Order: sequence, then structure tokens, then C-alpha cells
Amino acid sequence: MEIAHDDRRYARVSTTDQNLDLQLDALREAGCGKVFEETASGASKARPQLKDALDFLQKGDTLVVWKLDRLARSLSQLIETIDKIQDRGCGFRSITEAIDTTTAGGRLIFHIFGALAEFERNIIRESTLAGLQAARARGRRGGRPRALNDDGLIVARALLKDGLLTVQEIAKQIGCSPATLYKYIPGPRSASEIG
Repeated sequence: MEIAHDDRRYARVSTTDQNLDLQLDALREAGCGKVFEETASGASKARPQLKDALDFLQKGDTLVVWKLDRLARSLSQLIETIDKIQDRGCGFRSITEAIDTTTAGGRLIFHIFGALAEFERNIIRESTLAGLQAARARGRRGGRPRALNDDGLIVARALLKDGLLTVQEIAKQIGCSPATLYKYIPGPRSASEIG
């Protein structure tokens, strides 16, 4: 990526076997002055050089990247990052896609991206709700099945009350972990504690 007023740029590669030369050459040719280089996954939240590049921005600067996927791996992540840049009074430019938010056309493209991201979120939400309603209509509930059913719980209580087996042995016998058993029957360490 790069930023313009004296243009800053930010360049990222995903793995150590890639190199930044192609990106850096394109950014220098675009007139960028300050470079932030990073080797990290685009999906990774921990990208210190990207954070430094964003923190370095001053009002009127333009952050320049070689391609959009250098900045973000998802549309929502891209829009969130561009919004942060614009909130600081800065522009954004992608060399490969010829997007420049300092122009009316570039801003229009990002409004369209934002609308597409909102549309995608709404489609996912509507599909999820429709699936849950259809499942409820068939008598099914959402969520994970219980780790310990009622029959297993009755057996566990009886075995714990009997006091011949440890919690670990009982859990193994009914096919769950001791932690699960404690979740359904909190705290019993001995037969006298079972109600």
C-alpha cells in the first residue's frame, strides 16, 4: 500500500516463497514515496505493517496498493478498511483495478461494493432464517445435539449415587467426557452429593 501526498504504499505477499518486486516496481512507478512491506496472509488479522501504514496516513494522503487482494481477502474486510481510510480524510487507490476513491468514479465503485456486501449479508441472513423456519416446521430445533441425553443422565446419576465408579469411569461408560458429566450434574464428587 502506498499513501499519496507524498504517497504511502503497502505491499504484501502471502508466503515467504513469493517476493514483493513486482508490486514494489508498480508502486514506485505510480510515484509512491513511503513503502510498508509485509509477508502475511490477507485473511490474517495480525498485519502490523498494514496497521502501521494506516496509522501513518495523514489527511489528504492516498493509500496505494498494487491489487485489491493485497489489502483484504473479503469484500466486507475491504470495505471496512476503505471506510477507515476515508474516515481519516484520505483516499485509496488500487493500481491493477484502476480504482481511485479520490475521484467520483472511484467513490461510485466503492458505493456499489458496499451495496453488494450488504446484499450478500441480507441473502445469507434470509437463507438462514428460512432454513431455521423449515427445520422448526419439521419439528427440529437448531443447534448442536445434547452431549448427554436423558437416558444417559439417568444412568450417570444412578452410577454416581452407587459410588462404585469414579466420575471418569462413569463418563467413559456412558460415552461422554468428565467435563460434560460435570456440566449436566454440577459438582458431584461423591455419592453423598448426588440428589
